[in-house]
Amino acid sequence: MYDVYGLGNALVDMEYRVDEGFLRRHGIAKGHMTLVDEERLNALVGALADYQPERMSGGSAANTMIAVQGFGGKAFYSCRLAADETGEYFLKDMGTAGIVTNANAAVPDVPGQSGRCLVLVTPDAERSMSTFLGISTDLGPGEIDQRALEDAGYFYAEGYLSSSTRSLAAAITCRELAESAGVKTAISLSDPSMVEHFRDKLTRILGNGVDHLFCNEEEALTWAGTDRLDIAVRELKDIGRCLNVTLGKRGSLAVTPHQQTLMPGYEVRAVDTNGAGDMYAGACLYGWCTGMNAEQAAAFGNFAAGQLVQAYGARLRHLGDYRKTLEGFKAAPATGG
Repeated sequence: MYDVYGLGNALVDMEYRVDEGFLRRHGIAKGHMTLVDEERLNALVGALADYQPERMSGGSAANTMIAVQGFGGKAFYSCRLAADETGEYFLKDMGTAGIVTNANAAVPDVPGQSGRCLVLVTPDAERSMSTFLGISTDLGPGEIDQRALEDAGYFYAEGYLSSSTRSLAAAITCRELAESAGVKTAISLSDPSMVEHFRDKLTRILGNGVDHLFCNEEEALTWAGTDRLDIAVRELKDIGRCLNVTLGKRGSLAVTPHQQTLMPGYEVRAVDTNGAGDMYAGACLYGWCTGMNAEQAAAFGNFAAGQLVQAYGARLRHLGDYRKTLEGFKAAPATGG
């Protein structure tokens, strides 16, 4: 019934263009995702009052599911929201994209707010995120739709779920249900901060290993505690039977039990790298679901991420832009340039 069943935080991204000075003045770690509480969120929102944001539904795994759906696949997304304006916006946006969500995604009469992510983009295209998870921290096994999961080709979850006890339990439960049902498993490490601060919990999500593991170069090196990518890849191969490591403009590594291939990137002018890893994962998942091999899917991931970073935002603006990206990849040279 579904190509990919996704599990992740439900956030509404508020993207602002700022200068380096703003980050310094407000103590924001450049290029990283930082979890913030409600007081910190409100302080930053106040400081950004004179900036005009762009809004769209997001969260890492949600962006990946939108990509899968946009390319032509069928995605399901389990999440948790408050019954507030932010939550209503998220569900409407996902529904417009054609993504099915769990029936109990919005929780009425429960204290709390839906999650938001302040994405601050500097002129060098780097993004620095301050994430208020809100009620999504209570995402738990109760939000799992077991039938939808067992009817999917892949289960995909973001590593950000390791930061909450309940969402950790949901990710572990989904991975175990997927394994029992013969559904392929795919996990993203999500961010170096998750590897640094929540490694033990990430290890629990990964269990005895997953079919596909996504990470970027910094996450791989942080996981292995090394500055050598070859050492990190050897260690991560024990966790993911297939491994995809994104390398920015250099492309990505596609690693299978039998071979390792560097798939070169495509020459583009990046203005905003926000969401590139999510787009890459969505393209790979869609590629595998439609018969692409590891190298073809990684090449498509590189191409799709390259299209995304040429404009501001963690997602392409219109659903039809994803199909245009797929068509553009099919018409492009076989490898990056």
